Amino acid sequence: MKPKTELTDPELLRLMLSGDEESFALLYRRRHAGIYRFALQMCGSPQVAEDITQDVFLFLMKDGHVFDETKGSVSSFLFGVARNYVLRRFRGDHGLVSLDDETDEPFDQVLKEPGPLEDLTKAETIEGVRRAVLSLPERYREVVVLCELQELSYGETAEILGCAIGTVRSRLHRARSLLLAKLQPVQATEVSGSAAVESARCFA
Repeated sequence: MKPKTELTDPELLRLMLSGDEESFALLYRRRHAGIYRFALQMCGSPQVAEDITQDVFLFLMKDGHVFDETKGSVSSFLFGVARNYVLRRFRGDHGLVSLDDETDEPFDQVLKEPGPLEDLTKAETIEGVRRAVLSLPERYREVVVLCELQELSYGETAEILGCAIGTVRSRLHRARSLLLAKLQPVQATEVSGSAAVESARCFA
């Protein structure tokens, strides 16, 4: 019998649902960081992202049996649950994002834990991209977060959002255009749509 650390997500989930606490702990350690990053990139609040991450795994403990392996991966399932909680927060808290509020930790450091920023220009670029992503309408923000920041495939993103791959592509194309338009006043240098996305990855 192979070690639990080598088990697949569905195998861990099945063991977890049978009452195996160690399997839950392993699955949590394996997947919670991605869920937290997604929630933070969507809402901009570390506290809310932490709450949503907790809600996702509480849901998994209570209702994990609704996962259907034939319809996708455990990871995509968890992102879908997280998305639902994020959207509920948006509806209840008017979008959550208050760009003038200070978060507990710098946005880029929470997500990638990089070293100190090299210079003020880089810091301003990251802050500009952060604000631009958070200001996107939800349907565009989520494709940027999933495809560009979480680096999921179009297929995985379509599965999470419950839409066609073509819809993901068109929304992402529109999102890149919106990001470019938002970043141009901030950045004095010329920026392409792909360069804007690369800047976004600095805080992914």
